[in-house]
Amino acid sequence: MMANSLGILSLEGAENQGVEAFFEQVFKSHFKGLHAYACTIIKDPAPAEEIVQNIFLKLWERKEDINIRENPAVYLYRAVHNESLNYLRHRKVRAAYQSHAMRQHKQNEQEKPAEKVVMGELEKRLETALQELPEQCRTIFQLSRFEDLKYREIADKLGLSIKTIENQMGKALKLLRLKLADFLTMIL
Repeated sequence: MMANSLGILSLEGAENQGVEAFFEQVFKSHFKGLHAYACTIIKDPAPAEEIVQNIFLKLWERKEDINIRENPAVYLYRAVHNESLNYLRHRKVRAAYQSHAMRQHKQNEQEKPAEKVVMGELEKRLETALQELPEQCRTIFQLSRFEDLKYREIADKLGLSIKTIENQMGKALKLLRLKLADFLTMIL
């Protein structure tokens, strides 16, 4: 970064050693003031220091492309101001998300006992309804739904036709819907 007589910060044609020395000079002469300025905005010295360091890092990474047509201090203070505001926005969003997550967690914890009661009642009613099914119908339903067997596998296992399995499953589902209808409408 070399300053020409017009006060323009530019790196065009600068030697590497000259750029590094000028950059170091700008860093040393402005870091404390920029850090103090960032602290006045975000009220926390550690992130303020990180913000200023990131500004200088970005500046260094773009040193070949940079062409500041104003006083370097004006550019740096504006960059710190913008980064500080971005930091505050990000912190606000993160706090809102954490608050939302905590509310969700508390709500889920409160719903779990009620959910367990409902699931327990559903399991009892399902077991009762299954016991009331005809034996073959109940066996086919349990093989299909609880053991995840396909109709072909059930047919082979029981020595029945696939059509019989389909009919028995249809019958089981119809009877279970009828027996559980009052409970399902109650919880929905």
